[in-house]
Amino acid sequence: MAEKKVKLLGFWVSPFVYRVIWALKLKGIDYEYIEEDIFNKSPLLLQLNPIHKKVPVLIHGDRVISESYVIVQYIDETWPHCPLLPQDPYERAMARFWADFAETKLLHTAWLGLCARGAEREKAAKLAMEAVEKIEEVVKGKKLFGGESIGYLDICLGWISYWLPVWEEVGSMQIIDPIKFPATSSWMNTLLHHQVIGDNLPARDAMIEYFQKRSKDLYESDWFKDIIRLHLHP
Repeated sequence: MAEKKVKLLGFWVSPFVYRVIWALKLKGIDYEYIEEDIFNKSPLLLQLNPIHKKVPVLIHGDRVISESYVIVQYIDETWPHCPLLPQDPYERAMARFWADFAETKLLHTAWLGLCARGAEREKAAKLAMEAVEKIEEVVKGKKLFGGESIGYLDICLGWISYWLPVWEEVGSMQIIDPIKFPATSSWMNTLLHHQVIGDNLPARDAMIEYFQKRSKDLYESDWFKDIIRLHLHP
């Protein structure tokens, strides 16, 4: 089954898509990339992922897998060479726990900070920094979360090294203070200098332009204001 053709539906600026790209590249798996317009979703995307209607979507032969965490774990189990997840069951559980923590406590709040304004942005940035404090303790004393080589948690949190600084610049906020979070900052630098990661990133200038427009559009939408009130004014 591992020899079946692999295709990936993605969107050029999505950190979730790049998790899958990095996993495929680290494993040396050939694949066909299909760019999607997430604002004008194709019939193919709607057919393959009718529940969430989102990218990434991995096609492996006649199998279809969605959700980036699920896809990365599928890749790791289907192509077991160069394992990404730890071999020890407890360490695997911890990797999954911290991946989920970073998603819910850091990514979501940093995104709210990017799109919010004023006091709401400051509150979101503060909540994001509190999450980084926890992550700092996990990576302290390590070159990478995976040890000496990139692992599952490095891939899942890899967006912090490249997307988060862009969001900080666009949102005029600071979440990763190198002095306060030296271990996290060192990890970010190490990850970006890894060839597979460094060679597979979207253009930063294009990202800044995209997120400037996207954050403005979201801030001006009524439904996103409801989300901000829900998460920042419980």
